[in-house]
Amino acid sequence: MVAREQDIGHSEEGAALALGVNRKLDANPRWAQAIILVLLAAAGLVTLLPMVNVWAISFSEAHEVFKNPMMLWPKSFTLEAYKYIFHTNVLLKSFGITVFAAVMGTFLSLVFTATGAYGLSKTHIPGHRLLLWLVIIPMLFGAGLIPMYILLKNLGLLNSVWVLILPKLVAPFNLILMRNFFWSIPESLEESAQLDGASELRILWSVILPLSKPVIATVGLFYAVGYWNDFFTGLFFISDNSKWPLQMVLRSIVIDFNMLNMGSQNTNTMNDAAHMVVQPENIKAATIIFAIVPILLVYPFLQKYFVKGIMLGSVKG
Repeated sequence: MVAREQDIGHSEEGAALALGVNRKLDANPRWAQAIILVLLAAAGLVTLLPMVNVWAISFSEAHEVFKNPMMLWPKSFTLEAYKYIFHTNVLLKSFGITVFAAVMGTFLSLVFTATGAYGLSKTHIPGHRLLLWLVIIPMLFGAGLIPMYILLKNLGLLNSVWVLILPKLVAPFNLILMRNFFWSIPESLEESAQLDGASELRILWSVILPLSKPVIATVGLFYAVGYWNDFFTGLFFISDNSKWPLQMVLRSIVIDFNMLNMGSQNTNTMNDAAHMVVQPENIKAATIIFAIVPILLVYPFLQKYFVKGIMLGSVKG
């Protein structure tokens, strides 16, 4: 009886202590919260202002840009810069190449990553630790640029759109992330499907993947952004500028504006008024906005899966 009363006393003391700690945490000064909000707002503005500036320049006439290049709102609104880039064959062709690489690459990467992650999640398979190390080691150590170039040359992938996809078909980090997520799914679900006569491929398609939408969306967005923003591959492995991806053409336009005139059939037909309204700075800004808008349109639909996919995929390992 005495021991029980002592336990009750200790539990009451613990509850009181926890309540006091919670009250202290809830009683943060308002000025501290205000400072945190101000710092976060300032960080957000520092990140957002350069993009807003580029957006404003792309819709402004050239003489307004020369007067005040640090504008945050378009002045003398015009669409001539966008008309110019949409009449340029080089940019539109590179856009099509990048869209193909991003869509096809993301699809193939998800297929191979999901199947590989499902196999690595089976810890009862002999040698699964060795297979896992074979995935981890390339993530930490790379062979280098020259061996990669020789390999791609021997495979006949240089100056091909497939060189944008195949060398990075499976990212080790994404594979491990998806493997850990599959590992966290209860085995009882797979056992029930096996009792019903389902094969491993059927279990993956009908049981595992429907439960893995958060990690699939997260990894898929990682792959899509990687394919869309890649220009190193075009820089090192594609010498034919007619096969350059969008980011490589964008880099060349920012460095050398004359790149945009290559292959254009309508540049000479632009009237003098358009030349006065649109100058290289407007074209560069419009090209940058043109390149980042597709990814910005995808983010809102997949953002809600980010935290859940990453957290659940990193619990076990």
